[in-house]
Amino acid sequence: MDTLRPKILVLAVFLIIGAIYFINSKNTVKIGSNQSVAVIQQEGMKKEEKSKRYELAKEITSPDGFINTDGEPVKINDFIGKKVILVDFWTYSCINCQRTTPHLNAWYEKYKDKGFVIIGVHTPEFKFEKDYENVKKAVEKFGIKFPVVLDNDYSTWIAYKNRYWPRKYLIDIDGYIIYDHIGEGAYEETERKIQEALKERMAILGERGKINEFINKEAVSQGGDRSPETYFGASRNQFFGNGSVGVLGDQNGLVIPSIIKKNKLYLSGDWNISSEFAQNNSSGARIIYKYTAKDVFLVASADSEITVEVLLDGRQLDLEAGADIVKISDGKSILKIKEARLYKILQSSQSETHIIEFRIQEPGLKLFAFTFG
Repeated sequence: MDTLRPKILVLAVFLIIGAIYFINSKNTVKIGSNQSVAVIQQEGMKKEEKSKRYELAKEITSPDGFINTDGEPVKINDFIGKKVILVDFWTYSCINCQRTTPHLNAWYEKYKDKGFVIIGVHTPEFKFEKDYENVKKAVEKFGIKFPVVLDNDYSTWIAYKNRYWPRKYLIDIDGYIIYDHIGEGAYEETERKIQEALKERMAILGERGKINEFINKEAVSQGGDRSPETYFGASRNQFFGNGSVGVLGDQNGLVIPSIIKKNKLYLSGDWNISSEFAQNNSSGARIIYKYTAKDVFLVASADSEITVEVLLDGRQLDLEAGADIVKISDGKSILKIKEARLYKILQSSQSETHIIEFRIQEPGLKLFAFTFG
């Protein structure tokens, strides 16, 4: 009897160990007595594989303000391990950013309850875009509901080694930048990447649910030639056709030449050229530009409202008039400028070459850039 007892004890121990091993060998989780057993498997690459292929996301650095956060700061690290993050670098006077915004808004509404967040990093191109109230007004105008961070000193922009507006970085639940896209377009591709990252997140966290895989098809772009972005300020006015390029200060008595070259900026009258903008010092000043594009936009401002008459090939605007053009009783096409922003001048169905002219009634208009679409 004494020799049998140790053998029985050893056998019992082996049976217990075997039972434990059997249970642990099954990757299962019980989630309710009346529900099926769920097997949780991580989709996608392991962290070790990701570290060899992708860079880790950078944190937001020295922010200059927050919008849509109830005054609370936003940190990327607060979302790592919890959410999929899309970081969007933008600035509010950029037409390319404005055309991207509706897609961002749609993605945010569609996926915000599925563990998705967008952080808009507003890095200004012009000084007036550093103003908190200007940015806040633009956020409200464009219907942006996701958090926006002001990056006035470019520190976050530099941390990401970015050079473009807009640019999107997609960060997965593990904190890796798994996708990025420069400029407009690729909306279908970007949304598929978002969906893939959200599915991986659900698998890692063991969440139930379904990601809506429906994707709106992109409208096919008409394409066509397009003139380059053209700046008025001395720091970037290489297309200045009848003045001194790169020179600060007054340039008076400018005259429009008889031959207008394409993609050259011509001014008439008296002007003061600062680093970022050109300001007319005389009434009756004019701007002439021969461009090729579908759409024409102007970034401008004024301390008090200034009226500008706009002509296309020497005539008043017709169906091609942009959203900011007003037709008055005498048939003239005018533009009223005060707020520092991008103004929509022309909107056409196809890319064509024309000469656009601005006749400025009063001194004091600040002109930053022409952009084309």
